[in-house]
Amino acid sequence: MKRLTVLEAATYVGLSASTLNQMRSEGRGPRYIKLGSRVVYDSADLDRWMEQHKQSSTSDKPELRRRRRRSRLNQALDVRR
Repeated sequence: MKRLTVLEAATYVGLSASTLNQMRSEGRGPRYIKLGSRVVYDSADLDRWMEQHKQSSTSDKPELRRRRRRSRLNQALDVRR
């Protein structure tokens, strides 16, 4: 397990440090570890997060996948009722 600073983690995933900080504050970024006032990232968590954000086309957006998943879940719940 390699621990990376915010700047190292941002470079690792191809984002700016400010974008990674903003994503963290909004709860959209990869998992992180808080050590006192320091924030560090586990490289395995960064790899996992990037894997979860892979897309095969421009229309394969995460929010669309969530909506489709919710829609399928709602349909399944309606069938049970």
